[in-house]
Amino acid sequence: MKIHEYQAKEILRKYNVPVPEGHVAYTVDGAVQAAKEIKGKVKVVKAQIHAGGRGKGGGVKVAKGIPEVRKYAKKILGMNLVTHQTGPEGRIVKRLLIEQGMNIAKELYVGITLDRHQSRNVVMVSTEGGMEIEKVAAETPEKILKETIDPAVGLQAYQARKLAFGLGLSGVQFKNAVKFLLSLYKAFDDTDATIAEINPLVVTKEGDVIALDAKMNFDDNAMYRHRDILTYRDLDEEDPLEIEASKYQLNYIKLDGNVGCMVNGAGLAMATMDIIKLAGGEPANFLDVGGTANKETVASGFKIILTDPKVKAILINIFGGIVRCDRVAQGVIDAVNQIKVEIPIIIRLDGTNAEEAAALLEKSKMNFEVAANLKEAAEKVTAVLAK
Repeated sequence: MKIHEYQAKEILRKYNVPVPEGHVAYTVDGAVQAAKEIKGKVKVVKAQIHAGGRGKGGGVKVAKGIPEVRKYAKKILGMNLVTHQTGPEGRIVKRLLIEQGMNIAKELYVGITLDRHQSRNVVMVSTEGGMEIEKVAAETPEKILKETIDPAVGLQAYQARKLAFGLGLSGVQFKNAVKFLLSLYKAFDDTDATIAEINPLVVTKEGDVIALDAKMNFDDNAMYRHRDILTYRDLDEEDPLEIEASKYQLNYIKLDGNVGCMVNGAGLAMATMDIIKLAGGEPANFLDVGGTANKETVASGFKIILTDPKVKAILINIFGGIVRCDRVAQGVIDAVNQIKVEIPIIIRLDGTNAEEAAALLEKSKMNFEVAANLKEAAEKVTAVLAK
């Protein structure tokens, strides 16, 4: 689950992670009022959307006085903000963060995430604050310092000191950076976050170390432990189809292709998308109906796939283990009977009750093709698209 910058900073404040004074605003007048409550002449007006690159897209402006706050708030609120992460369709800005300006001396980077190769969290820092960390990793990887964290003890003080020293900090800046890192890691660990990224992390001329920006994502499966964080969910920032899928406990992610995919199991779903690509096609979605799917959830998944106008063919790839193939087949039949389907359907079913599933599909008189294996399924779905 993603949240907005101002929400991430609300969480960080609870863990004594220094952040600028700021308030959220939903209207121009609200932005002006928020600016009046913040000390200092310089204020920053920031668009709040679930995407990075807001500054480059015109969504972050430095205002020197209240009149400029009003000017920028009026310009940014309601704008269609396009960044490298939103795609060309962009996102409509519906809320702003008004913050105090900072007396910046240095811009740094710090991020925490899971290193899947080590099955441990890793804290990364870099002197290249303000830049995309992927670009730094590609062009100057030596400028990224990492500390792997033992989950039994968490981030240790000596590791935080090592990272702060690697950033070239000394004196009061060094001490503040160590405190910052220890507090940030505790916030990350306590909230079941998957990402905590501060870019830039700024050192002020007074020696303070402050999270000028903040990004936090969370493990969906752990949100039952964090009802307070779950209230931060902004449905306006999520794809409507993904929201609909979540109602049925379906794992759905919309993509840009034209081959709709319905698969059971995340690994098989990834493999299915890979083989579609190898066959020359483009998957339109990731959809895992899960290991305990029934005909209702399968029918719901089928309807969600068909809601995407880009989908021109559907590949159903089910391996019956826990889930029975006949249940999946019945779900597909039910969905087709309820929705007018005018696009080709390729089905590959194998495993538990595959023969019963084949019989159900044969009796249904659906317009579909059956594939014996995954390779054949991918070739058939790309072939029907080529016609």
